[in-house]
Amino acid sequence: MSQLNELVDELKVKIIQALGLMDVKPEDIKDDAQLVGGDTGIDSIDVLELVMMIEKDYGVKIESKELGAKVFASVRALAAYIFENRRKKA
Repeated sequence: MSQLNELVDELKVKIIQALGLMDVKPEDIKDDAQLVGGDTGIDSIDVLELVMMIEKDYGVKIESKELGAKVFASVRALAAYIFENRRKKA
């Protein structure tokens, strides 16, 4: 389970960097809090940036709006999706 928690923490940093959230610290993003439209102010345009970052950094595609809604429900949901679908790096 610790690998998943490490991924959650890593994603918080990457989300802040990818979206240039200057006023947000990783500890400000709650693991299970609503990610899009929540306290972080992440909107649908930001989600596109995150989808591209996730594809580039993790090799994981999010191919539908329905899937995106589930995956971006929270940082923990996003981490779980990446964890399950990440291409195994040899």
